[in-house]
Order: sequence, then structure tokens, then C-alpha cells
Amino acid sequence: MYFASFILKNLLRRPVRTALTVLGLAVAVGSMIALLGVADNVEKSVESAFDTRRVDLIAMQKNKPMGLDSDFSEYFVEEARKFPEVARISEGVVSNATAKHNEGIQFLVQGWKSDNFGFEDMELIDGQLLKDGDTHKVMLGKTLASNLGLKVGDALTFTADEERPYAVIAVFKSRVVFEDGGAIVPFKDGQALTGKKVTGFSIRVKRETSDGAAEIDVVKAKIAALRDPGDKFVQLDAQSPDKYVQSVSQLKLIKAVSWIVSVIAFVIGVITMLNTMAMSVMERTQEIGILRAVGWPRRRVMTMILGEAVLLALAAATAGALVAAGGLYALTRSPKVNGFIEPGLSPWVVGLGGAITVLIGVIGGAYPAYRAARLLPTEALRHD
Repeated sequence: MYFASFILKNLLRRPVRTALTVLGLAVAVGSMIALLGVADNVEKSVESAFDTRRVDLIAMQKNKPMGLDSDFSEYFVEEARKFPEVARISEGVVSNATAKHNEGIQFLVQGWKSDNFGFEDMELIDGQLLKDGDTHKVMLGKTLASNLGLKVGDALTFTADEERPYAVIAVFKSRVVFEDGGAIVPFKDGQALTGKKVTGFSIRVKRETSDGAAEIDVVKAKIAALRDPGDKFVQLDAQSPDKYVQSVSQLKLIKAVSWIVSVIAFVIGVITMLNTMAMSVMERTQEIGILRAVGWPRRRVMTMILGEAVLLALAAATAGALVAAGGLYALTRSPKVNGFIEPGLSPWVVGLGGAITVLIGVIGGAYPAYRAARLLPTEALRHD
């Protein structure tokens, strides 16, 4: 207990340097945690939606890493419906859109049919669901409705179709952040707005066993073998929800940026910690010499310096998590991005950030600790 308090007092003797070191590390670590948190939240949100909707496969155009680029004819959907292993299919079109009265806010517009799986777990806040035969009607996610200042009974004019406004018939809440921040229109209207035929479709497979692995594999193979007589070069690729989420290029980009920032934060953190601890050892050379002269072994000196570095790192990790949580919350208050990301940090992301920060402390403090331990008492006491 005395040793731990001794380490803490050493840091508090230079409060300005300690605070600046913690602050610098917190900003770097906070940026890393925030980006990792965004990627994790989006991935879990989409995976959770597919699980809730009992989706077994997602079919999209092959070799289109940007999901929004997928576009194929309804022929594939109708043929897939004929497979005896298929229970249900929900097709849709999706693209980016803007509203005429506020073009600064970009959101996703989706074209769905009335039997789409997505309606099953949707929570209606106000209004009613789309029905067969509806045209030029729109349902708004609660986030988008708030951003645009619209409610049931109002009209929304898309920039892509300024000829005729869409009547807002519902405001809903979804488990998926993109849907909460987006709009849903009838399938035919979605085709007109996006200029696409079909972006993709979700499949529920008839399962003979609990996991349905054999049936799922059969459907995947059959979809891969489908060819449109009107365009035989178009191929589809059916993937399980988890594989689909991992293959989405936008999410892969977020993850890549997150790890690049993590590497940069790690390097900056190590350099910052190395500089701080090296300066501390240099200024306390005589003090360390006295400790060695009164019997402190080298291992205890090394433990003291490393303990100070780790304590700094733990303080920075705590502050960094708070910075990340606050930054994400502030970011999601902006209408320009809150339809694509959501606040909140999962425990594993915070834990990973903390572990990396502690590693920064150990690596950054290793050389100064070694240098301090190698000081001979006589040389240290003569140091000026």
C-alpha cells in the first residue's frame, strides 16, 4: 500500500506534466475507441436486425463491394421464389437521397413491398404501414423525421423527384440505425426514385434441421447458378447475414480507418509516454541514487517507474473512454450523421482501448525504467 501511494505522490509532484500527458493520451485513445465503437455499433445493429427477422441469406449482385451499387432484374427474385427450399423472399431497392427543402441532410431511401420482413419488428410511433397499391407515400424513421421536422400528414419532396411530393403516412422506430435515419417508400416508387430494378433480397429457407445448413447451401448454389436471359453477364451472390455484414465495403472502410487511427494513436502514445518518463527519470537522478544507496534493488526501481507509466496510462484510458462517449454523443446530435451512426460503446471496445493504453504505458516506460535501474548510486548522487 505504501509503495502504491509513493508512486501516486511521484506523479502528483508534477501535476501540470501529469495532466498534459494524460490529456494527450486521452485524446489519442478516445479517437481510437470512438471509431472502433462506431464500427462495432453498426455491425451489431445490422446483425441484430437480420437475426430478429430470421433471415438466412442475403442475395446481391456479385462483385459489387459497394452494396448500393447492386442492381439486377426482378427475374432473379421470381426464379428464386420457385425454389422448393425457399420459404419467403423480401426484395428491395435502396439508394442515397436528399429532401428538396433540406439538401444538406443525406439519408437512405428504400423501396419495400408490403410483405417485407422489415415490417415485422418495426415499432410504429404514429401512422400506418404501407399497403399494396400505395403510391407516392413514405414512412420516415424517427431520426429522419426529427432531422427534417416532418410528421404524419406532412409532405416530403425528394430531390430526385420534384414533380410530386410524397405523403408522410408513418413515423417508425427500427432496430437498425440506417432505417431509423432513413425513409421507406412503395417498391415501385423506390425503383423510380433510385433508378434501380432490385438492389437485393433477403431469404428465409425451409429448414429440415435446426440449423438448416444443408438447405441453405443448396439455395446458395442455386442462386449462384441463376442467369437472366436478358443479361447473362449478371450474377448473384447469396451470403449468410454475418458474412454479408463482414463484406460490406463501407463497414470494412470504417474498420480499416479505425485500426489505422489505432496504430497512429499507439505510436503517438508510446512517444509521449517515453518522453514523459525519460524526463522524469532525468530530473530525479539524484533521488533514484539515494533510493539505490539506501538499499532499493534494481527491480524495485524499475517497478516504480513502470508503475508510474501504467498509472498514467490507466488515467488516460479512463479519460479517453469518457472523451469517446462524449464525442459520439455530440456527433449523433448532428442531423448530417445521426442517421448513420448511433451512440454507445460496448464493454469490449472500452476494454480493448484500455488494454492498448496500458500496453502504451508499459512500452513507453520500459526504457526509462531500465535506465533508472542501471544507475549506480555513486554516479547518480554526483549528477547535477
